[in-house]
Amino acid sequence: QRILRLDKLCRRLEVEEEKMLPFYPSSLDDGEQQNAQQVLQEMPVEPLAQALQDYVELERFWERLNKAKMEEQVLEREGMRLRERNQQLREMLKQYLDRISVNQEVVEINPL
Repeated sequence: QRILRLDKLCRRLEVEEEKMLPFYPSSLDDGEQQNAQQVLQEMPVEPLAQALQDYVELERFWERLNKAKMEEQVLEREGMRLRERNQQLREMLKQYLDRISVNQEVVEINPL
């Protein structure tokens, strides 16, 4: 009950975009969606299915949690890619600066 109350409180804090299109569109066609709705509306006869019926309201929570985890993984991969690119650019810059800098070896070879 506490989780459901928190879920309702969090819904109020959603931005308009999340309220309008909170999740990715379904990949089911119209007939499949109707069949799924009919199955969801039927009362389950198995004990485990009856117990799970109490948590149907948390489906939106789990969808949002999964979406957040997916976004986290995408951002983590992007961060790794950017760190690698940064390292490459640093190495290229170091090579460039080494080539243009005047060091003791160059002075000994060409005093001008």
